[in-house]
Amino acid sequence: MIRIRSLIVVAAVCCLFNANAQTPDMPRLVKKGNYFQLLVDHKPYLILGGELGNSSASSKTYMKPIWAKLKKMNLNTVIVPVYWELMEPEEGKFNFTLVDYHIKAARENHLKLVLLWFGSWKNSMSCYAPRWVKTNEARFPRTKDKIGKPQEILTPFNKDNLKADKSAFVKLMQHLKKTDVQHTVIAVQVENEIGMLPNARSYDDAANRSFQQAVPAQFMNYLQKNKEILLPEIKAIWQRNGYKTAGNWEDIFGKGLVTDEIFTAWYFAVYVNEITSAGKAQYHLPMYLNAALNRPNVDPGAYPSGGPLPHIMDIWKAGAPAIDILAPDFYFPNFQHWADLYTRTANPLFIPEIKFERGDDAKAFFAFGNYNCLSFSPFSIESTETPQKEPIGKAYHILGQLTPLIAKYAPMGTVKGFLFDKDSVTKKVKLGNYLLTIKHEYALGWSPGSKDDTWPQTGGIIICVAPDEFYVAGTGIVVTYEPLGNSKKAGLLSVDEGHFKLSKWIPGRIMNGDQDHQGRHVRIPVYEYNIQHVKAYTY
Repeated sequence: MIRIRSLIVVAAVCCLFNANAQTPDMPRLVKKGNYFQLLVDHKPYLILGGELGNSSASSKTYMKPIWAKLKKMNLNTVIVPVYWELMEPEEGKFNFTLVDYHIKAARENHLKLVLLWFGSWKNSMSCYAPRWVKTNEARFPRTKDKIGKPQEILTPFNKDNLKADKSAFVKLMQHLKKTDVQHTVIAVQVENEIGMLPNARSYDDAANRSFQQAVPAQFMNYLQKNKEILLPEIKAIWQRNGYKTAGNWEDIFGKGLVTDEIFTAWYFAVYVNEITSAGKAQYHLPMYLNAALNRPNVDPGAYPSGGPLPHIMDIWKAGAPAIDILAPDFYFPNFQHWADLYTRTANPLFIPEIKFERGDDAKAFFAFGNYNCLSFSPFSIESTETPQKEPIGKAYHILGQLTPLIAKYAPMGTVKGFLFDKDSVTKKVKLGNYLLTIKHEYALGWSPGSKDDTWPQTGGIIICVAPDEFYVAGTGIVVTYEPLGNSKKAGLLSVDEGHFKLSKWIPGRIMNGDQDHQGRHVRIPVYEYNIQHVKAYTY
């Protein structure tokens, strides 16, 4: 009898584990080598998204006319906040009315959702914590600056802060598991733009004690195990102090703001990891964390410090392994610089937030073509008054058609993306049997705007599906072909403008004569958007 009962208990535990695990029909990340894909409804999925302004999703009335706007911009996904203060207005009493509304409205508009958990922190501050948290500082203490002044930031060194946030997040994930049977929600962001201000670390009593204690063994083990593949920023700091393997934070990393930020990042990461792990144990959706980028040559503390920034990604990978992706929010120039930093390790480019402005269309083509990009999402996308005219919507119309081709050929290395302005006019790349030269369309000198001091950003994506066959898409680009490895010339056998319908190519205009400059190049003018099917040959 005892043996039978034991077997029943084991079976029950197995069933519970399997129920909480990620099932094949759920949205999930898959990895092949260093290449990631987000699978939704069993197919590779690119998030052609838009993030709502912080307060838009707090009102059903305000949101009702917005859904039509989003559809006109060809989005397939909306990134929507979930507010802790509204979801748990009284401790232990939960209200999912807003969450349920957004899921229902998204389904009715054939859109997917990514949820932003505005929990302990949003843009560093704890402004979305419920009133019963904010008004009980004794139970839910805050960070303190160097002179002991409390900040509107919950300290990560307090178990009650963690317990309250984790409890609410678990309830959210349980509710999604129970109610979102169609998997409208495809991913979750845990917290938002974590970072310490106005100092690089907190000086509350618990933080001060932790700072004097030994660096946790979990972190030291990670550093030692990954010593040869650490990112250069962290490795250089550790090396300067003699690669020590035991001691407190200043023993290991030296004195200064750099060490303060590393310390902060570790405890933020451990806090977030516990919340994420608890949520995934209930409902195993992909989960990511975003960062407010640091300004170059600015000291820690002068920017939101300790978040998942490119120079301290190793700390986050060590402390928060439950987080699937570390993601940048783009508000600075030099898009390629930051994208390169976030893809130095096995971390796909996932852009949950980017400034909503002209040029986003070009950046989207570049991101999905040049990187293992899973998401592109302008912020406050509902703010436009002319959604049908937005360039990002025109880019999404193209990228939505190309998604199956990108998913198929990107792992083979035959998908390339390009981004141009007047300071970056030309790129060369080998694809198939050819060396391709890709230029800003204004480089031809034909268009009136080519004489201007500044040029609009343009971008494109090229997919090589056979040695002599290509799909060229984007806006404001020109492509020429040269054969590889011989003295022959390359010509354009055919160039057809068209579109995909249910993954089938539907040809339209034949782009000969003036449209391909009598066979000299493939061209998509500035402010135009299309796909061209190109077959090249040599003679």
